[in-house]
Amino acid sequence: MADKRALVVGAGLGGISAACALAAAGWQVSLFEKNDKIGGKLNIAQEEGYTFDLGPSIVTMPAVFGAVFQRAGRDMKDYVTMTTVDPHWRCFFPDGAQLDLNADRSLAGNAKAHLTVDEDGQLDAFYRYAEGLYAFSNKVYFKKPSDTLQDVLLSYNPLKLNHDSDRASTMDDGVRRYIRNPYLAATMNFFAKYVGSSPYDAPAILNLLSYVQWEFGLWYVPGGLYGIAQGLRRLLDELGVDIYLNSEVTKIQTEQGRAAGVRLSDGRRFAADVVVSNMEFIPAYRDVLGEPVDRWQPLEEQFEPACSGLVLHLGVDTQYPQLAHHNFFFSRHPDKHFHSIFREGQLPTDPTIYLVAPGKSDPSLAPAGGEVIKVLPHIPHLGRGLHSDKEYRELRDILLDKLEAMGLTDLRQHIVTEMMWTPKNIEELYYSNRGAIYGVVSDRDKNLGFKGAKKSRYYDDLFFVGGSVNPGPGMPMAVLSGLQTADLILGQVGANPIGT
Repeated sequence: MADKRALVVGAGLGGISAACALAAAGWQVSLFEKNDKIGGKLNIAQEEGYTFDLGPSIVTMPAVFGAVFQRAGRDMKDYVTMTTVDPHWRCFFPDGAQLDLNADRSLAGNAKAHLTVDEDGQLDAFYRYAEGLYAFSNKVYFKKPSDTLQDVLLSYNPLKLNHDSDRASTMDDGVRRYIRNPYLAATMNFFAKYVGSSPYDAPAILNLLSYVQWEFGLWYVPGGLYGIAQGLRRLLDELGVDIYLNSEVTKIQTEQGRAAGVRLSDGRRFAADVVVSNMEFIPAYRDVLGEPVDRWQPLEEQFEPACSGLVLHLGVDTQYPQLAHHNFFFSRHPDKHFHSIFREGQLPTDPTIYLVAPGKSDPSLAPAGGEVIKVLPHIPHLGRGLHSDKEYRELRDILLDKLEAMGLTDLRQHIVTEMMWTPKNIEELYYSNRGAIYGVVSDRDKNLGFKGAKKSRYYDDLFFVGGSVNPGPGMPMAVLSGLQTADLILGQVGANPIGT
C-alpha cells in the first residue's frame, strides 16, 4: 500500500485514529491541523500553576483507545496511563439531598435513607435493561459501521429490532419504566450529557450509557486527559504520519466526482487517493467544499447540532472536600431545564451544572492548597439560541450564585485565574457546527439517534470521522469512527472488531 496516500483534515480523535490505522496498514498519511497541537477538543492549558483540561473530562471504554495502538502492534499501556475513578458521580440536589454512583453499582448518599438503599431493586432492573441495549448496539453499531436503519436491518433480526432497541421510547421513558425514585431517575436521565441531548427527546437506546460506565469503568489520565493526545502523537510519529500544525485546510479539492486533495490557507496543495475529514460534515460541505445551500441546509434539519456549553475553568486557592472528581448540581426542575435548552433555545435560569474537580484524583494539577474546577452547563447551540456576550456573563453569575448557595462557600473570592468559553469561542476554535460540543443531537423523531454517514453522499473517496458521524459523540465513539472509517477505506469491514 506504499503508493496509497490519505490526507486527514483535522487532528481530533477521529482523525488521529483513522490516520494511525491507515498508516499501520502501509498507507502514506498526512494530517493537517489548523491549531498548534493535535487532539481537537481534547485540549489543555496552563495558567498560574493550574493545569486545565479544556475539553473532555471523562474517559470510558478504554479498550477502544487500546485498539488504535493494537492496529500498530503496540500496547497502549506503554503510551498512556489510566487510573480508575470512584465514585463515578456525586450528585447534589437543591433540597440538600446527595447521591453517589459508585463503581460497584452501589448507591451512597446523605442522611436521607431513601437515597442510600435501593430497596425495590430499581437500579438492578434498569441495569439489566441497559445491558440489553448495549448488547444490541455492540452488534450493530460498535462492531459494524452501520450508518442507517437499512444497515442495521442487514445485521439484525427485523422481528426483534423494536424490542431489543426499545425503539419506540425516549431515554426518559426507559428510565421511568424501571426507576421511581425521583433523585435516581434524574441521575440516570443525565447520562444524556455524554451526547449533548435531552433525555426527553433522545432515543431510549442511549440508556446503554449507564451500563457502559459501570461495566467498563470511569477513568482518568494522571496529569490530565491531554495525556491521551500525547500518547497518540508518539504513535503517529512512530508510524511516519506527516503532521502539519498551524495548517488550515481551506478547500477540499474535487474532480470528476471524487475528492482529489486539499488546499491550505497558505496556498499549498496536496493530492491524495482519499481525503478523511475530521471537520464536521455540514461545515465541511458548507465552508470547505463550497457546496450550494440546497446540498447542506436540508441536512441540518435531520442532523441538528447537539447543544453547546458555557465553560468556566477556575483555578481556586482553596479546596472543597465535599466534591468528588465528577459532580452534578441539579436543577430544581430537570424537565424544564432540558426543555428551555432543546425546545425553546433559551439560556437556563436554573441549570443543571456538571462540575469537574480533577484534583480529587490528581492534586498535581493545582498549587498546594488549591484546586482546579471546571463548570459546564449545557446551553443552546448558536443556531437555536443567539445570545449576547452580556447574557453569557449573566449566566456565569447565575452559575456561581448557585454553586455558592449549594455549598461552595465564597467561591468567587477564591478564584485565582479564570477562563470562560462561550459557544462562539468553541465554533471559532474547532469549527464545530453552530458551536456544538457533541456533534449531532440525538433525537428519536429527527434521526432515531443516527448521525451522519462516514462515507460522503456526494463524492467518492471522501470520508468523515468524529462526533458528527456514526457511532456518535464522546471520545470513545470518535475514536471508533476513525477506526471504522479506516476499515471502510481498506475494505476490511468487520475484520477488526473492537473488544469492548
